[in-house]
Amino acid sequence: MGVATEMQQDHKGSSEGSAAAEKKRWTLNDFDIGKPLGRGKFGHVYLAREKRSNHIVALKVLFKSQLKQSQVEHQLRREVEIQSHLRHPNILRLYGYFYDQKRVYLILEYAAKGELYKELQKCKYFSERRAATYIASLARALIYCHGKHVIHRDIKPENLLVGAQGELKIADFGWSVHTFNRRRTMCGTLDYLPPEMVESVEHDANVDIWSLGVLCYEFLYGMPPFEAKEHSDTYKRIVQVDLKFPAKPIVSSAAKDLISQMLVRDSSQRLPLHKLLEHPWIVQNAEPSGVYRS
Repeated sequence: MGVATEMQQDHKGSSEGSAAAEKKRWTLNDFDIGKPLGRGKFGHVYLAREKRSNHIVALKVLFKSQLKQSQVEHQLRREVEIQSHLRHPNILRLYGYFYDQKRVYLILEYAAKGELYKELQKCKYFSERRAATYIASLARALIYCHGKHVIHRDIKPENLLVGAQGELKIADFGWSVHTFNRRRTMCGTLDYLPPEMVESVEHDANVDIWSLGVLCYEFLYGMPPFEAKEHSDTYKRIVQVDLKFPAKPIVSSAAKDLISQMLVRDSSQRLPLHKLLEHPWIVQNAEPSGVYRS
């Protein structure tokens, strides 16, 4: 049973069905608020405990005025709609939301080991075993998303959290879309954008394969592959797929082969995610449990 259901049933008394539970309106009084976990563009995230059930969650507090000012209310609605329906061990759960006059509150799963981005900065780059374990976990999560017609479109270290066991969680669905066709919107983060988005041509779920390739490179080398001083130069390098592998740190030829098969200009020719999971580098290096323990 999910945490949200447990929390709601604790609220309503378990004799009442989930329909009644769904009608339960959360308020801030239902939570004990703890330390801040981080700050985002539109608000803050706090550690919190749901009083009745004692469940530990992360409470994301967003200011309506800022959402309105940046015209992202629609994006937030879409994010909540998508994330609340996803159930996968490598995707952060969104249990529910509520709001008052000034703020919107998202009730999220708490990822005890925090932001992967900070961990990568601390380590400079990851071992092949660690990188492969993370990439395989994300590939499985994306196969699940794509099966539900959800394209993430913004896979990058800043959007990944680490759970208590060391498992990776996709945490931010701000740029995700639920789609049955191809799209043209340019979104995501420059270093991670695939050629088709840079050139504003139609794109599909294969944009996530490209981003995963960029991520794999960044895990192993400590920087994204098409980085340049000027934005315009990054664009050029992406469109030309100007892929170079530095001499240091030393990375196996199998890892380079996998990255080269993902960072392909023609999106239809990128290595499919189920094939990625069969790639020798993944098979030899990734922890089958999906959990990296240092």
